[in-house]
Amino acid sequence: MSLPPGPPPGALELPPFSLDVEALDLGPGVKAVGLELVETENREPVRGKKAAEIWSAIFPALALEEYFVVDFFSHIDRVLEFCKARKIEFREAGGRCVVVPEPRQGQLFQLFERFEGETFGFRTGPAAKDPDTALEGDLSKRGVDAYQSAYERYGFCAVCEPEDGWVTLLSATLWASEVIRRVRSAVQPFDIYLARPQ
Repeated sequence: MSLPPGPPPGALELPPFSLDVEALDLGPGVKAVGLELVETENREPVRGKKAAEIWSAIFPALALEEYFVVDFFSHIDRVLEFCKARKIEFREAGGRCVVVPEPRQGQLFQLFERFEGETFGFRTGPAAKDPDTALEGDLSKRGVDAYQSAYERYGFCAVCEPEDGWVTLLSATLWASEVIRRVRSAVQPFDIYLARPQ
Protein backbone atom coordinates (compact mmCIF):
# COMPACT_ATOMS: atom_id res chain seq x y z
CA MET A 1 0.00 0.00 0.00
CA SER A 2 1.46 3.37 -0.97
CA LEU A 3 1.04 6.47 1.14
CA PRO A 4 -0.65 9.54 -0.37
CA PRO A 5 1.86 12.07 -1.68
CA GLY A 6 2.82 14.80 0.76
CA PRO A 7 4.19 18.22 -0.05
CA PRO A 8 7.29 18.16 -2.25
CA PRO A 9 10.63 18.09 -0.42
CA GLY A 10 11.53 21.52 0.90
CA ALA A 11 7.98 22.86 0.47
CA LEU A 12 6.57 24.90 3.33
CA GLU A 13 3.36 23.66 4.90
CA LEU A 14 0.93 26.58 4.82
CA PRO A 15 -1.22 27.29 7.89
CA PRO A 16 -4.84 26.13 7.41
CA PHE A 17 -6.28 29.64 7.84
CA SER A 18 -5.39 33.10 6.58
CA LEU A 19 -6.40 36.51 7.87
CA ASP A 20 -6.04 39.15 5.17
CA VAL A 21 -5.93 42.73 6.44
CA GLU A 22 -6.07 45.61 3.96
CA ALA A 23 -7.06 49.26 3.64
CA LEU A 24 -10.42 49.72 1.88
CA ASP A 25 -11.56 52.50 -0.40
CA LEU A 26 -15.12 53.30 0.66
CA GLY A 27 -15.16 56.75 -0.86
CA PRO A 28 -13.83 60.18 0.02
CA GLY A 29 -13.41 60.91 3.70
CA VAL A 30 -14.14 57.34 4.87
CA LYS A 31 -11.26 55.48 6.49
CA ALA A 32 -11.69 51.71 6.61
CA VAL A 33 -9.77 48.45 6.97
CA GLY A 34 -11.07 45.07 5.83
CA LEU A 35 -10.36 41.76 7.59
CA GLU A 36 -11.06 38.54 5.72
CA LEU A 37 -10.79 35.16 7.45
CA VAL A 38 -10.44 32.34 4.91
CA GLU A 39 -9.21 28.79 4.51
CA THR A 40 -5.74 29.18 3.02
CA GLU A 41 -6.03 26.46 0.41
CA ASN A 42 -9.43 27.17 -1.15
CA ARG A 43 -10.01 30.81 -0.04
CA GLU A 44 -13.46 29.88 1.35
CA PRO A 45 -14.65 31.78 4.44
CA VAL A 46 -13.90 30.08 7.76
CA ARG A 47 -17.24 29.28 9.40
CA GLY A 48 -18.69 27.55 12.43
CA LYS A 49 -17.08 26.94 15.79
CA LYS A 50 -13.51 27.60 14.60
CA ALA A 51 -14.47 30.96 13.10
CA ALA A 52 -16.30 31.95 16.31
CA GLU A 53 -13.20 31.03 18.36
CA ILE A 54 -10.96 33.14 16.13
CA TRP A 55 -13.20 36.22 15.88
CA SER A 56 -13.89 36.17 19.64
CA ALA A 57 -10.11 36.31 20.22
CA ILE A 58 -9.51 38.99 17.56
CA PHE A 59 -12.01 41.58 18.78
CA PRO A 60 -10.77 42.04 22.36
CA ALA A 61 -7.24 42.30 20.90
CA LEU A 62 -8.40 45.00 18.48
CA ALA A 63 -10.10 46.89 21.29
CA LEU A 64 -6.97 46.72 23.45
CA GLU A 65 -8.08 47.93 26.88
CA GLU A 66 -10.91 50.09 25.54
CA TYR A 67 -14.52 49.55 26.46
CA PHE A 68 -16.59 47.87 23.75
CA VAL A 69 -20.16 46.94 22.88
CA VAL A 70 -21.78 44.66 20.31
CA ASP A 71 -24.78 46.04 18.38
CA PHE A 72 -27.58 43.89 16.95
CA PHE A 73 -30.22 45.49 14.74
CA SER A 74 -31.92 42.59 12.95
CA HIS A 75 -33.81 39.56 14.28
CA ILE A 76 -33.61 41.20 17.68
CA ASP A 77 -36.25 38.93 19.23
CA ARG A 78 -33.88 35.99 18.73
CA VAL A 79 -31.00 38.02 20.15
CA LEU A 80 -33.04 38.95 23.24
CA GLU A 81 -34.13 35.36 23.79
CA PHE A 82 -30.56 34.10 23.38
CA CYS A 83 -29.07 36.66 25.78
CA LYS A 84 -31.75 36.03 28.42
CA ALA A 85 -31.26 32.25 28.22
CA ARG A 86 -27.48 32.58 28.66
CA LYS A 87 -27.58 35.43 31.17
CA ILE A 88 -25.67 37.76 28.83
CA GLU A 89 -26.20 41.38 29.86
CA PHE A 90 -27.90 43.60 27.25
CA ARG A 91 -29.97 46.73 26.85
CA GLU A 92 -32.64 47.55 24.33
CA ALA A 93 -32.08 50.80 22.45
CA GLY A 94 -33.32 52.92 19.59
CA GLY A 95 -36.48 50.94 18.92
CA ARG A 96 -34.94 47.99 17.06
CA CYS A 97 -31.42 47.72 18.47
CA VAL A 98 -29.93 45.48 21.16
CA VAL A 99 -26.61 46.53 22.71
CA VAL A 100 -24.47 43.93 24.50
CA PRO A 101 -21.95 45.76 26.73
CA GLU A 102 -18.47 44.26 26.96
CA PRO A 103 -19.29 40.53 26.76
CA ARG A 104 -16.60 38.23 28.12
CA GLN A 105 -14.66 36.21 25.53
CA GLY A 106 -16.77 33.09 26.14
CA GLN A 107 -19.95 35.13 25.62
CA LEU A 108 -18.47 36.76 22.53
CA PHE A 109 -17.75 33.28 21.18
CA GLN A 110 -21.40 32.28 21.77
CA LEU A 111 -22.65 35.41 19.99
CA PHE A 112 -20.38 34.86 16.97
CA GLU A 113 -21.35 31.19 16.78
CA ARG A 114 -25.11 31.67 17.19
CA PHE A 115 -25.46 34.75 14.96
CA GLU A 116 -22.95 33.77 12.28
CA GLY A 117 -25.59 34.28 9.56
CA GLU A 118 -26.40 37.84 10.72
CA THR A 119 -24.73 41.18 10.16
CA PHE A 120 -24.02 42.97 13.43
CA GLY A 121 -21.76 45.70 14.77
CA PHE A 122 -19.03 46.39 17.29
CA ARG A 123 -17.97 49.74 18.83
CA THR A 124 -15.00 50.64 21.06
CA GLY A 125 -13.76 53.56 23.09
CA PRO A 126 -14.97 55.84 25.90
CA ALA A 127 -18.00 56.89 23.83
CA ALA A 128 -19.24 53.28 23.86
CA LYS A 129 -19.79 53.39 27.65
CA ASP A 130 -22.85 55.62 27.41
CA PRO A 131 -25.98 55.16 25.32
CA ASP A 132 -25.64 56.85 21.91
CA THR A 133 -29.29 57.65 21.24
CA ALA A 134 -28.69 59.14 17.80
CA LEU A 135 -26.57 56.24 16.53
CA GLU A 136 -28.69 53.51 18.11
CA GLY A 137 -31.85 55.03 16.63
CA ASP A 138 -30.10 55.20 13.26
CA LEU A 139 -28.95 51.58 13.55
CA SER A 140 -32.58 50.61 14.18
CA LYS A 141 -33.61 52.28 10.92
CA ARG A 142 -30.63 51.95 8.59
CA GLY A 143 -28.52 49.10 9.97
CA VAL A 144 -24.74 49.26 9.45
CA ASP A 145 -24.93 52.36 7.23
CA ALA A 146 -25.46 54.31 10.46
CA TYR A 147 -21.81 53.78 11.43
CA GLN A 148 -20.51 55.85 8.53
CA SER A 149 -21.54 59.15 10.09
CA ALA A 150 -20.63 58.13 13.66
CA TYR A 151 -17.38 56.13 13.59
CA GLU A 152 -15.08 59.11 14.21
CA ARG A 153 -16.50 59.38 17.76
CA TYR A 154 -15.23 55.86 18.52
CA GLY A 155 -11.95 53.95 18.56
CA PHE A 156 -13.57 52.04 15.74
CA CYS A 157 -16.94 50.80 14.56
CA ALA A 158 -16.96 47.38 12.92
CA VAL A 159 -19.42 45.74 10.56
CA CYS A 160 -19.28 41.98 11.21
CA GLU A 161 -20.39 39.50 8.54
CA PRO A 162 -19.09 36.21 9.97
CA GLU A 163 -20.76 33.93 7.43
CA ASP A 164 -18.78 35.65 4.68
CA GLY A 165 -15.59 35.66 6.78
CA TRP A 166 -15.55 39.44 6.57
CA VAL A 167 -15.25 42.39 8.96
CA THR A 168 -15.06 46.06 7.95
CA LEU A 169 -13.46 48.39 10.49
CA LEU A 170 -14.33 52.07 10.23
CA SER A 171 -11.77 54.10 12.17
CA ALA A 172 -10.07 57.47 12.03
CA THR A 173 -7.05 56.08 13.90
CA LEU A 174 -6.52 52.43 12.84
CA TRP A 175 -4.37 51.59 9.81
CA ALA A 176 -3.98 48.07 8.39
CA SER A 177 -0.47 47.84 9.89
CA GLU A 178 -1.79 48.72 13.37
CA VAL A 179 -4.60 46.16 13.04
CA ILE A 180 -2.02 43.48 12.22
CA ARG A 181 0.13 44.54 15.19
CA ARG A 182 -2.84 44.32 17.58
CA VAL A 183 -4.15 40.93 16.46
CA ARG A 184 -0.85 39.11 15.85
CA SER A 185 -0.56 37.52 19.32
CA ALA A 186 -4.32 36.79 19.50
CA VAL A 187 -4.28 34.67 16.32
CA GLN A 188 -1.03 32.80 17.06
CA PRO A 189 -2.74 29.87 18.84
CA PHE A 190 -4.90 29.24 15.76
CA ASP A 191 -2.07 28.72 13.25
CA ILE A 192 -3.18 31.58 11.01
CA TYR A 193 -1.24 33.18 8.19
CA LEU A 194 -1.53 36.93 8.78
CA ALA A 195 -1.25 38.80 5.49
CA ARG A 196 -1.49 42.28 4.12
CA PRO A 197 -2.40 41.85 0.43
CA GLN A 198 -0.56 44.14 -1.98
